Amino acid sequence: MDEIKYYLCSGCASHILDAIAEGKESVTLSVDLNKSIRSFEISEAQVVFDAHNRLTKKKLLWISRKPKRVFVLENDALRTLEYRVGAYYKLVPTQHAPTVEIDGIKMHRSKGIDPFQDAKLKVSQVVREGKRVLDTCGGLGYTAIWAVRLGASEVVSVEYNKFIRKLRMENPWSEELTNRKIKLISEDVAEYMSFLETESFDSVVHDPPRFSLAGELYGEAFYRELHRVLVRGGKLFHYTGNPYSVRRGNTFLLNTAKRLRLVGFNKVLVKAPLLGIKALR
Repeated sequence: MDEIKYYLCSGCASHILDAIAEGKESVTLSVDLNKSIRSFEISEAQVVFDAHNRLTKKKLLWISRKPKRVFVLENDALRTLEYRVGAYYKLVPTQHAPTVEIDGIKMHRSKGIDPFQDAKLKVSQVVREGKRVLDTCGGLGYTAIWAVRLGASEVVSVEYNKFIRKLRMENPWSEELTNRKIKLISEDVAEYMSFLETESFDSVVHDPPRFSLAGELYGEAFYRELHRVLVRGGKLFHYTGNPYSVRRGNTFLLNTAKRLRLVGFNKVLVKAPLLGIKALR
């Protein structure tokens, strides 16, 4: 039987500390990163999650001082959802679903928007019921989950980075990746695509890491492969972000759109509010 896990962040810890300071006997909060709300007992200046898991004020104070971390309490042991191997990967809490950071760069829009709902906005640009979908850079799996929710018949989701996959496995918001319609691939996406059949997908959602981390996924060679694997009339949504907007305005988006046209995409439309581009094969 799997051990019960409790997910905590700075805001949760501060909320519990306030309840302790006010002399309350219980506290209501989310221990699954804002998916649900539960009540827990406060006893002897501790919060009691169950017979095997509790946190003292000292540990709660420590958590409260780390606003960009997600902690897991399991079998009375506390750990941080992060990896420092080559780069620094961590799950980062928001007011809604968590995002993931690589060396301080967030992989989802999270300022003023729920990362999970942001994925829905992107996917809904190109996915329709009964369509076969390629998710090139799976990340935490939000794209694949929304593609199935919106009616995709099959989603092939590719994520090569093992540390992102590790974080994904422990993220409560990624649980729907067990859906039988989602096929998870743990390979380099460029190599994997070279073996895919021509015109084998109805839709592609290409949501790569920022250009500075994965420039090859913004190049003409990769875009040709995206064009090749789409059926005629197939749709692409490419999230690009706009990393140089302060100095160059929308130049990055416009140059990306130009490269997509060069490899054969039609009706290439910049979707500035979504920081991405929609294109037709």
